[in-house]
Amino acid sequence: MKKRGNLPFEPPFFYGWIIVFIAALSIFFSGPGQTYSISIFIDAYLSHFGWSSTLVSTMYLFATLLAGFLLFIIGRLVDKHGQRKMTVTVAVLLGVACIFNSMLLGPTMLFIGFFMLRLFGQGSMTLIPGTLIPQWFVGKRGRALSFMAFGSFLSAAALPPFNAWLIDQVGWQASWLVWAGLLLLVFVPLAFFLVRNKPEDVGLFPDNLTAEEAMTTNPKKSSIFEEAWTVKEALRTPQFWMLLFCVAVPSMVNTGIVFHFVPILAESGIGRTQAAFILSIMAMVSFPITFLAGFIVEKIKANYVIAFAALGQIGIMLLLIQTDSYTTAIVFGVARGLVGGFEAISIGIIFPNYFGRANIGSIKGVSSTVMVIGSAFGPLPFALAYDRFSSYQEILYMMMIFPLLAMIFAIISKKPVKQTEKMKEQAS
Repeated sequence: MKKRGNLPFEPPFFYGWIIVFIAALSIFFSGPGQTYSISIFIDAYLSHFGWSSTLVSTMYLFATLLAGFLLFIIGRLVDKHGQRKMTVTVAVLLGVACIFNSMLLGPTMLFIGFFMLRLFGQGSMTLIPGTLIPQWFVGKRGRALSFMAFGSFLSAAALPPFNAWLIDQVGWQASWLVWAGLLLLVFVPLAFFLVRNKPEDVGLFPDNLTAEEAMTTNPKKSSIFEEAWTVKEALRTPQFWMLLFCVAVPSMVNTGIVFHFVPILAESGIGRTQAAFILSIMAMVSFPITFLAGFIVEKIKANYVIAFAALGQIGIMLLLIQTDSYTTAIVFGVARGLVGGFEAISIGIIFPNYFGRANIGSIKGVSSTVMVIGSAFGPLPFALAYDRFSSYQEILYMMMIFPLLAMIFAIISKKPVKQTEKMKEQAS
């Protein structure tokens, strides 16, 4: 069979699903930079170096902040150079970051190590596939993102227990080298071989439409009709800012909880291995929920789904406060997984749905910056509250105000209507 365009091969189905696979793999390999992975190393750092939890949390905060402020540059580079080149480059840099983290000697190197992991892992390796899927899917964007999310939840399920086992077997230094090898020898070659920036580059159209279906501007006849917003235009809408708040809140709250998850559960006599298993339960429950959420956001407005997830966030925080045994911790993990499934898909789809795919790299770059900055402010308040109150209950109650505000903002954030030049003239 003759290959279409410059595809590496032509599968018997739409090549966009190959893109979904590699996007999911990218999300999986962002794991070394994710909090659920790094958190398993924290105890080893504290034991090896004798650092305080507040010191490590502070380094994590400022490193993550710096990484977050640079993510909008990654978004612009994606729009300029394309997802393929940027995926390969960022994956190589994440591999280098893992090597660097295997050689930590003091707080300065810890800061640099955190910065590299957060910028290239949690930030860029999730930003780029989040801009790639909207290029290949529009009408079927929800289900495509739900399949991509498989990589996220598989990573969150597998990495905590895998890292805990790896650290026990070979130590934390060699564990980072294992991740470097996996990134450089497995993911980088696959990304170079399989990724294509958008279907039009290889003679295809989003959602596998025919040329006739794709060319029409009638939204009733073409699922890929959507307005093209620039990042400057999006920034002028109140909806964009309210949605950015909705992105920041779960990132901040969840990162704070996960970063301190081991000591939070330790208050109830639950050990590190058991805590890692609870993190895996969250991911295992979230995975099937994302498939449901993917189809739901194609039928129900994504801002309402975000509001539902924010309400659920309040509920699971109340549940965590009441956790006093391994059994109730498992119930918390299941509930967190349910909420997380809807949260991930709705946040992933709302920006391309509201602002189109033409400049999605720059637009998602801004939202990813806010997401990473939000995650930066998660761990430190928990650490300070524990140092002050010798408990995490007080900070959990205080944090509930943020998802409450996010729920309100999500409900009132209707899809913006782009003003045409004629409308602007009439308005003036």
